[in-house]
Amino acid sequence: MKQLKFLYLLLITVTIFSCRKEDIAPPLENTQNEDLSGYTEIASISLGGSGAAEITAFDPTTDRLFAVNNGTENKVDVLDMSNPALVTVIKSISMLPYGGYVNSVAVSNGKLAAAIESTNKQAAGKIVVFNTSTYAEIKSINVGALPDMVTFSPDGNYIISANEGEPSNDYLNDPEGSVSIIKVSDYSVTTLNFASFESQLTTLTSKGFRIFGPGKNFVKDIEPEYVTVSDDSKTAYVTLQENNAIAEIDLITATIKKITPLGFKDYSLAANAVDVSDRDSKIEFGNFSKVFGVYMPDAIAYFNYNGTPYLFTANEGDSREYTAFTEMKRVSAVSLDATNFPTATTLKTDAVLGRLNITTTLGDTDGDGDFDALYSLGGRSFSVWNATTGSQVFDSKNELDIKAKDLAIYDDTRSDDKSVEPESVCIGRVGSKNIAIIGLERADAFAIYDITIPTAPVFIKMYKTGDAPEGLLFIPASKSPINQSLIVTSNENDGTVKIYKTTKL
Repeated sequence: MKQLKFLYLLLITVTIFSCRKEDIAPPLENTQNEDLSGYTEIASISLGGSGAAEITAFDPTTDRLFAVNNGTENKVDVLDMSNPALVTVIKSISMLPYGGYVNSVAVSNGKLAAAIESTNKQAAGKIVVFNTSTYAEIKSINVGALPDMVTFSPDGNYIISANEGEPSNDYLNDPEGSVSIIKVSDYSVTTLNFASFESQLTTLTSKGFRIFGPGKNFVKDIEPEYVTVSDDSKTAYVTLQENNAIAEIDLITATIKKITPLGFKDYSLAANAVDVSDRDSKIEFGNFSKVFGVYMPDAIAYFNYNGTPYLFTANEGDSREYTAFTEMKRVSAVSLDATNFPTATTLKTDAVLGRLNITTTLGDTDGDGDFDALYSLGGRSFSVWNATTGSQVFDSKNELDIKAKDLAIYDDTRSDDKSVEPESVCIGRVGSKNIAIIGLERADAFAIYDITIPTAPVFIKMYKTGDAPEGLLFIPASKSPINQSLIVTSNENDGTVKIYKTTKL
């Protein structure tokens, strides 16, 4: 009888699922009898103004929420979540002794890891580990330039940092993009760059990989953005956002196994219809030949379904805009190939394609100075990829735009750029259903999808958040202080943290 009870308890064990800056692979069990009839906002707390609430991580052993706050002072705020409806700030951990902005936080086994860039953004950054109970520093580890995201492996044995390595405004100092792997047992670190893949550039480029900018340096132009880890803690997957690709890393051997380019989204297809004008006085979705989206995902989440590994990506898009180099122009400001765009004069008007922001690094296929195709940044969607083959098995097409319009929260002033701008994604389980939660930075909302069949997600509902949700966090019922699953959004433009709870049957 004791053995049966033990096996039963083992089968219902769950862990925290989270996203944007802390992504942990989910198991398939949940102890709570919940349904998806709805989430309700139960608390909202202001941590300051713009930049005061960006990313959060939750520690179930202390019921504390750790929130990145780069408002008036670079710090991590500690919030008491023992009663989520009455959440309060109980402590702030200053990041000033360690460098510049804190970009990300993650929690595992009583440890808080913070990713902190240098005061000189192009210099080596730090991952600093703190005790979640005492807030005492455990270890400070040097990593690559501009650590933008940090996470623990599910088993807690590794800390992985995506070091973006952005250039200086004058482009005279462009550090390598890199990924750092820290062994928690002794805090030894291995920092990897992508030099070994330079010989593959031609093949990678043919599949949608991007190396661009002054000098076009392969190692320096790769910019890791976000990390997720397989549920067996052996493999990390890293989005290379500006490069439109995903890298796969073997954590055991600390080697980069492959780079998978993501290709482009075809806006001539009916299901991909887009609104590309912010000055047509309407929200209207249409199709355009020779116009494409570059997926360029920010957040990524791992999901193992029946032994097949899948990767969920939020296809935000991001441009390089510096004093010495800006890649973007509006269609109205460029020359269009007369053969591919026979109605160029009409297309370049504000009401049609003229307002669309495109990258000047793609599209002039014959090098004659005019554009044979147009590439805007981001996919205005989330996608699901087979992690083994790299193939796309699902894309939400234009559904996020449509649902935002239906709820009257679509921001038409962003139509010319990246529309609802999917920023974050996380995977969780509520009751009998596996769900994906997609954060929409410009619609100020998150969407929930049923991913019972991960190759065919089904939209459930969309919820309003604070202004510009940068971070999403899912806390399952088994780890929640109130035994009901929670969603936490951190909203960088208004500095608020909002908490939502689900219902019970």
